[in-house]
Amino acid sequence: MGKHCNIILLDEQNIIIDSLRHINSENSTRAIVPHVKYTYPATTKTNFLDCTSFETFYEKLSLGKPIYEVFNGISKSFLDASLVNLGITNLDKSNSEKLYNYLQKIINNTDSNLLDFEIIENKKKDYFLKPTTNASSPFHLNFFLDDFYNIKETSEYFKIYRDSILKMILEVLNKYKKRLYNMEEKLQTCKDMEKYQLYGELITANLYQIPNENLKEITLDNYYTGEKITILLDDRYLPSINAKKFFKKYHKLKNTLEVVSLQKAETINELNYIESIIYELEACSTLDEVSEIFEEISENVIFKEKTDNYKKKQKTKVKKSSLTKNKNVSFNPLKYTIDGYTLLVGRNNKENDYLTLKYSKKIDLWFHTKDFPGSHAILQLQNENLPNNNVLLKCAEIAAFHSKAKNSSNVAVDFCEVKYVKKPNGAKPGMVIYTHNNTLYVTPKK
Repeated sequence: MGKHCNIILLDEQNIIIDSLRHINSENSTRAIVPHVKYTYPATTKTNFLDCTSFETFYEKLSLGKPIYEVFNGISKSFLDASLVNLGITNLDKSNSEKLYNYLQKIINNTDSNLLDFEIIENKKKDYFLKPTTNASSPFHLNFFLDDFYNIKETSEYFKIYRDSILKMILEVLNKYKKRLYNMEEKLQTCKDMEKYQLYGELITANLYQIPNENLKEITLDNYYTGEKITILLDDRYLPSINAKKFFKKYHKLKNTLEVVSLQKAETINELNYIESIIYELEACSTLDEVSEIFEEISENVIFKEKTDNYKKKQKTKVKKSSLTKNKNVSFNPLKYTIDGYTLLVGRNNKENDYLTLKYSKKIDLWFHTKDFPGSHAILQLQNENLPNNNVLLKCAEIAAFHSKAKNSSNVAVDFCEVKYVKKPNGAKPGMVIYTHNNTLYVTPKK
């Protein structure tokens, strides 16, 4: 109905409390304003509920108009779906009676347990309710529609929320990738630093035989290799000044190498962390899980500007996750039972840290994919005796499934005792180092 849609709230006596759009009687055949009794829109159609018999129904049809133009409450799409369900192509009197009985059956059983419905979606994104006979509980149309639209709205909001957070994270990821690229270029220039040191040494060692005048180039013996080497000079300066400039460039590149190498390592760590966040976000299935990830990145300085801007745009507080007692992390890991053993799998970086470093015992086994972002998986043990290989393989398969390598084959999964898993000072959530590990190669399975 487009712009003609309205929402009207009535009390028990059908008096209008309020409406989305107020309509005065001057501009319409009826008034839609507060404190006025509500009247139904005028129509020339027949109310289907007034048809108490097939003969009455068929008499109305004999006018030659389509059913949806004769009766209120029957749309063209509903009629088409009904005819398809009944297998009717020609609406003669016999088939009209089938259709009438079908419509009456739907209406009479709307609030009974005689029918259940399944949702059918077509290519036009229209939805149809198809009756089935396997009802296990009473069917209430209003509750059904409320659940349907609630699930639909929640699903759409979840997708919008997750995609907006993902977009934010991908922007930061691209920023750090660009930064890493620039660092690689700087490190490339540092490869020639030893050459500049050699030039400075050779010129200094041979100053006694080099003319004290501005030169464009000079050829000297390389006493490291015994070969001749030609050095290009800046002819604005004397050879001795060129030597000093070569040494200065060498030290500058050497310092650059040290600083940029450190920055590169830090940037790679940041990229690994961002990749782990992207994996977690893609694995989310609920709004609460997305909120927990948003809460995590809000505490990280590399996302602070973007998360602050996002909060301002939303103009609402992002829901915080429930916290464990005296811990800054929600805790509801996935649980698997394998031949009597319990395997716990973290759902995000904060939960991974809590699961591995706080919750688990030192004798428990820790599983994680090698070289791929993924969840921490903990196999709980009662003693130091290792379970059999079948249990270890199943744990590795589950750990591989809960990682970015879930669609790969022959995935390497490391495992070791929890006591050998450590968190370096200042490391990002979920980032740990480990030793005394073994590796299993598996195909991811849930």
